[in-house]
Amino acid sequence: MTEAFAPKRRGRVRTWLRRFVLLGAAFFVFSVVQVLALRWIPPFGSAFMIGRQVDSLLAGEFRPAVDYRWRPRERISANLPIALVAAEDQNFPLHHGFDMVAIKKAMDHNARGKKVRGASTITQQLAKNLFLWQGRSWLRKGLEAWYTVLLETLLPKQRILELYANVAEFGDGVYGAEAAAQRYFNKPAARLTPSESARLAAVLPAPKKRDPRRMSRRAQQIQVQVQHLGGAAYLATTR
Repeated sequence: MTEAFAPKRRGRVRTWLRRFVLLGAAFFVFSVVQVLALRWIPPFGSAFMIGRQVDSLLAGEFRPAVDYRWRPRERISANLPIALVAAEDQNFPLHHGFDMVAIKKAMDHNARGKKVRGASTITQQLAKNLFLWQGRSWLRKGLEAWYTVLLETLLPKQRILELYANVAEFGDGVYGAEAAAQRYFNKPAARLTPSESARLAAVLPAPKKRDPRRMSRRAQQIQVQVQHLGGAAYLATTR
């Protein structure tokens, strides 16, 4: 009896292995096309925006919960990208998606039992915002790492930063430089000053709890870091 069932079990195992391989191959192709398209096509939104709108609908609010207005790099003040880098990822032009120095420092800091510190790069945050759901799990971290590799491999650094400036959340339901500039400063993103750009960068990574107009102290610190990096010229050599 056992010997009679053995071929059937092996057949089922092969079938499931074949399905798993096909599923993996399909995901590989889909994710590569998904990221490669962003080299030329602006995203219509992000996973985080979809989640924000769904939460609003579940709460019975049947109005747009997301303010998102894509702007190309040429229509965003050069003050904002360097402020974002100074605030969140000063090694952005140098790493390939993962800042190993920052990761080691964060691990040492957390091992001492202090307040948990993260070490996510701008590329990792873009991967999370564009493609993934909120929360913590090993599956999500694995997908974040995969999309980070794809973004760094398939897109120029300048495009990654352009995408991030457009999909980052700068307030509850306020996504991207243009929506934030209009909401908080009544002007287009192209006219953001160094101070206003620093204030927007200062709300990250907790945009729902902070108002850029009240972030003067943190904004001043970011402006000092911008000067130490050499200003917008620091990003001029990124590919």
